[in-house]
Amino acid sequence: MNLKGKTAVVTGASDGIGRQVALKLASEGVSLALVARNKDRLNQVKAECLEIGSPKVEVYVCDISKRDEVKQTVNKIITDFDGIDILLNIAGVWQKLNKLQDIDDDEIDSVIDINLKGLVYMSKYLLQYFKEEDKDAIILNVSSRSGITAQEGQTIYSASKWGVTGFTEVLKTECKDTKVRVATVHQGGTNTELFNKTNEHFDQNKFIKPEDLADVIVYMLSRPAQIWLHDVRVEY
Repeated sequence: MNLKGKTAVVTGASDGIGRQVALKLASEGVSLALVARNKDRLNQVKAECLEIGSPKVEVYVCDISKRDEVKQTVNKIITDFDGIDILLNIAGVWQKLNKLQDIDDDEIDSVIDINLKGLVYMSKYLLQYFKEEDKDAIILNVSSRSGITAQEGQTIYSASKWGVTGFTEVLKTECKDTKVRVATVHQGGTNTELFNKTNEHFDQNKFIKPEDLADVIVYMLSRPAQIWLHDVRVEY
């Protein structure tokens, strides 16, 4: 897809991978609908994106764990932009390493609701729009290494990410005869604030740089029409 002049919806756009993807897309001349929970950070990213070349940027404060907020946000984005071409489901939270019996029930709900259900509803509501418009479009879901491998202490996080993997695989088959292309990225540990937000700290110096992962994602989006990288695995 030739990215210049396209419009992308980016969830988790206020920091980490989402922010870096937004910046990379802005430099390619892409208009952006930035979705996250932190308005101040979203506005900072908006200013950066406009400065480096995005023709239009709007911010949407949305808790994607809440279905009604997701639906309202998608409807607002559709109203605000003259066409949408790309959905990047990047928002996610970490489950602090723990045995299942020691994980708090509220944490279980939060991880599943944000990492899996929020992604599902964003995809559902925008897929309906893509099909109605009968246009070339992309849905790209950021999963994790934990979505394809079993790692001790990550029962709930892995459940959410394996769910993303399975959801995306089936969605690919459902969209094979449409103009919507679907892909997944499975990345190893990435040097963001994801872990620190749960007060869990690792030596992240060896982790993937979010700007490098953003390069991979934008590369996937920008392949010619005859080429589609539907399952990319990135390790450090």
